[in-house]
Amino acid sequence: MKENGMSRRDTMKALGLTGSAGILGLFGGAPNARADRRAADRRIADRRTADRETPQYAKGMKPLTIKSVRAIATAPQGSNLIVVKVETSEPGLYGLGCATFTQRAEVVLVAINTYLNEFCVGRDVDNIEDMWHAAYVSSYWRNGPVLNNALSGLDQALWDIKGKRAGMPLYQLLGGKVRFAVPCYTHANGRTPEETVESVKKIQEQGYRYIRIQQGGYGAVGSTTKQPDFKAAGFGGATDNYMDENAYLKAIPILFETVRKQCGEEVELLHDIHERVQPMNAINMIKKLEEFRPFFIEDPFSPENMKWFKLLRQSTTVPLAMGELFNNINEFLEPMANQWFDYIRIHVSQIGGVTPAMKVARLGEWFNVKTAWHGPGDVSPVGHSAHAHIDLAVWNFGIQEAVQFNDKTLEVFSGCPTMKNGYMSVNEVPGIGVDIDEKAAAKFPISTKSNWQVRKFDGTLIRP
Repeated sequence: MKENGMSRRDTMKALGLTGSAGILGLFGGAPNARADRRAADRRIADRRTADRETPQYAKGMKPLTIKSVRAIATAPQGSNLIVVKVETSEPGLYGLGCATFTQRAEVVLVAINTYLNEFCVGRDVDNIEDMWHAAYVSSYWRNGPVLNNALSGLDQALWDIKGKRAGMPLYQLLGGKVRFAVPCYTHANGRTPEETVESVKKIQEQGYRYIRIQQGGYGAVGSTTKQPDFKAAGFGGATDNYMDENAYLKAIPILFETVRKQCGEEVELLHDIHERVQPMNAINMIKKLEEFRPFFIEDPFSPENMKWFKLLRQSTTVPLAMGELFNNINEFLEPMANQWFDYIRIHVSQIGGVTPAMKVARLGEWFNVKTAWHGPGDVSPVGHSAHAHIDLAVWNFGIQEAVQFNDKTLEVFSGCPTMKNGYMSVNEVPGIGVDIDEKAAAKFPISTKSNWQVRKFDGTLIRP
């Protein structure tokens, strides 16, 4: 200090320090002061260490394995529904997926409970892509509606788990929303054009802009009281239905003309042929509908007659939808690449779940082909919710089939998608958003009764 020209007293005055505590603290005096300084240094070091710690979002999720895979069967709305429940090694964490194959529900149960459970137990729940491919080829022969539906239930359940682990709704994992809700179409039917018009008007009052119109159901089945010859001859089954192809082909253009005139130009009209007429007859009828501007005509040909699409496309500008009966995702490649149809009519559980549906949807972007997932009453609320999550996330969305749940279904399933003003919305919670009450589900057992048989007048079966 003396070398710097300052005495001890000058230093004290300059610092304004008084009292022994200040002096001792300045020159490293009392032990308590040194302890306080060390504690302060430790606090600063702790803060620096905390700043260097990995933030929560970057820590990732701990590995989890599959504990069990099992099927839940129920029929609260009449149709057989199958839901897959995948339980994990984390207590209380599980996922649900739709594996509904209404017409052959019992064999799907065996595929899930016997084969998928053994296949999946112990596997990492996060590796969805790997597990999908492994399950797809594990039986050596690929595809089939039974195995595909079982696989779909597993796939959707795994996506449900991933969403719950991430704390996000499924659509967020698929890229986030590109629309606020999902526009839907619903169904108007009647025995005559006038009855269908009344049905359309009531649906318009509910806010729907897109309405599928039918007369007497698919192919006008049930719209005639005429007894077919095969019935009189005692041929076929007692509950087999009859379709008069010529009467149907004449009725539908009249139906479109009547609805368009009485319901206006604003409503978008759809129609489902359901593959029930001969290809050339379908082409001629669709050409007649062109002036009434259909939103789309669905399933003009059976899967065996796909090559007819080339001629149909050259014959009319009416938009077309196809794919509900496709069993293999590879069946979409050629018609989409050739732009034979405009809407991907996929039954998501039929082709194996969210994973393959997203691949087909993304492929559609390159060819301006839009989505139109098949959403009938024989899809569980879990499946309908999965549809809506994909719909919210894909840019090339086209339209979604609406759904209505009865009170029994709402008793079994919570968090179901909701309909308002023609839009479907999902339950905004992590995962797919739907849960199931297994005790309530058990109150509505499934059955083995199913009849999709429709015949011509002579008894020849008509392929759907």
